[in-house]
Amino acid sequence: MSKPGVKPGGLAGKPLRQSTIESLTAEIKSSSTLFVTDFTGLNVLKMTEFRRRLRASGAKYVVVKNTLAQRALAANKISALDEHLAGNTGIVFAGTDPMAAAKVIGEFARENEKPTVRAGWVDGKAVAPAYVKRLGEIPSREVLLSQLLGGFNGILYQLVGAIDALREQRQQAGQAE
Repeated sequence: MSKPGVKPGGLAGKPLRQSTIESLTAEIKSSSTLFVTDFTGLNVLKMTEFRRRLRASGAKYVVVKNTLAQRALAANKISALDEHLAGNTGIVFAGTDPMAAAKVIGEFARENEKPTVRAGWVDGKAVAPAYVKRLGEIPSREVLLSQLLGGFNGILYQLVGAIDALREQRQQAGQAE
């Protein structure tokens, strides 16, 4: 017995393909950032772990058929990623925090040498894999704030030291008179 919308032999019928395109189109429309990846070489266990980490960061990973992805991207007027849709393709929908998703991709790729990022779409522009890598290397907001406050703290200590030295200098000048 076969599934509805699936032809014998496993090929999806037109209604199933159309619903897949519609759901991808909606997903692309709702996400301002997405990354096209090649997942060749990832087994089911590693793929499950990758998806789990992305979900924890607020992102979503979808394995797609290239032609269906092209149609969904075209429906959103995105043609710059078409050349990157070849072979085993997965799309990361970054959600509200693209840096977190890029960080998960980078960390997972360092540990497993997979997946590789082919391209990205960030705020209406196509970006190279190197951009996605740099995006993942940016420290978190909390780390950046602590670095900024640490810098301010150092400046304040220097200012206090300069004022104290000036005060001592004036006291000595006053005693010399």
